[in-house]
Amino acid sequence: MKFPRSSGLLLHCTSLPGPFGIGDLGPQAREFARFLQAAGQKLWQVLPLHPTGYGDSPYQCFSAFAGSPLLLSLEVLRDRGLLTQADLANPPEFPLDVVDYAAASRFKIPLLARAADRFFADASSEDRAAYENFCQSASWLGDFALFMALKEAHQGVAWTDWEPSLRDREPRALAEFAQSCEAQLQTNRFWQFEFFRQWRELKEWCRSRSIRLMGDIPIYVAHDSADVWARPDLFQLDALGQPTVVAGVPPDYFSATGQLWGNPIYRWERLQQDGFAWWIARLRSALALFDLVRLDHFRGFEAYWEVPGNETTAINGRWVQAPGEALLSALEKEFGELPIVAENLGVITPPVERLRHRFNLPGMSILQFAFGTDPQAPSFCPHNYTRDLVAYTGSHDNDTAQGWWTSRGGADSTRTEEQVRKEHDFARAYLNIADESQIHWTMIRTVFSSVADTVIVPVQDVLGLGGTARMNLPGTVSGNWRWRCRPHVLDAALAARLSQLATLYER
Repeated sequence: MKFPRSSGLLLHCTSLPGPFGIGDLGPQAREFARFLQAAGQKLWQVLPLHPTGYGDSPYQCFSAFAGSPLLLSLEVLRDRGLLTQADLANPPEFPLDVVDYAAASRFKIPLLARAADRFFADASSEDRAAYENFCQSASWLGDFALFMALKEAHQGVAWTDWEPSLRDREPRALAEFAQSCEAQLQTNRFWQFEFFRQWRELKEWCRSRSIRLMGDIPIYVAHDSADVWARPDLFQLDALGQPTVVAGVPPDYFSATGQLWGNPIYRWERLQQDGFAWWIARLRSALALFDLVRLDHFRGFEAYWEVPGNETTAINGRWVQAPGEALLSALEKEFGELPIVAENLGVITPPVERLRHRFNLPGMSILQFAFGTDPQAPSFCPHNYTRDLVAYTGSHDNDTAQGWWTSRGGADSTRTEEQVRKEHDFARAYLNIADESQIHWTMIRTVFSSVADTVIVPVQDVLGLGGTARMNLPGTVSGNWRWRCRPHVLDAALAARLSQLATLYER
């Protein structure tokens, strides 16, 4: 059974505490798994783990297959003998509450390069064979390593601004460049080998504690990515590689002008010609990392919002049919019962829900949305839940529970003061709130007690943090994805409280 009655927490790996400026796959990740076990939780949900590009967003990555080198644990590399304790001594004084991506990169990347040099100088025959096997089996690795080396050589500019011979992947130009930077390519390949090795070890650690890992597959890939550069035939691009149409969503409860994501849209007819081989490879890669995956923007597999490439907002788009049933049939044929959660938020129509039910995919419900004016709000009320749901207090795109409750609306909000007052009055009555300072625990208990088979709570809500701990504000391009959990705040008392709820409600 893919979705037994259970509960878990949402915490992205970058948000883990630790001394090196950004969360990673090392000791603090294992410590969090210990907390989950003590708290009676069975799931750990993370956001995409790929190397981030524009805005440090895990939904705008340089690859849909590679792992982020910034998530590599320096302590694990030290324990492997690839770094020394002296290498790790005296790191900069990083902020505790947020990730400074630039500062973390300046500190970590030279150390990761040093670890790569030591690996190739002193690797055992067993490690060398494992590395070679990884390089041969990861079909995406060559293009990714080359793409990242080219970006570095071009000071980070998008691939469409490289000289035409490299932009257009002329074989002779690529071969000459690869020959000139073999050491960098080797380093890039090692970082990927080590990322998947560290993740595999963390996954085994979690499995030994009966914790399943839930990942996230964005529907689209970033334009400035190895995926689009390597396979431009799969995307709607012009002769210079620029998107002719881009993805987004129309106006909704997140944004009055919609969201203009800017990702190039697939040439679905081309993907379908070879049986969706690219998507099959993508899901296979994800399922090597995770036990379950959340399929972001599921409604885009039934019909997607297509915006002309020269627009500045998402308002002037149109709905275009997508071959969702054919795609999911191909995935089901390849993998059997799909361990996929369908993110069915936004403008959801009966055909979208029919597609979801056709493949027995649980949808999502966000408790924060139950009390507003959106037409779908009643479906987010727990008395209307069905069992095939993953119920959240809020998602990474929402304010925290405390931030949502203390918001007063007005000019700097998507809600008016009157809308907020009505929301709060409804929530106060529906949730039978006794202590407003504990609104987060009221909401946690509400979703835990529901019939939804799966419940996920962001760690910020377990901690009762305010709006400054919000992970992402949709429609904005800066200041997101930065929140970090402080050390030692996930203590035994919180574990006991969560465990009690998990036991009480049979999760």
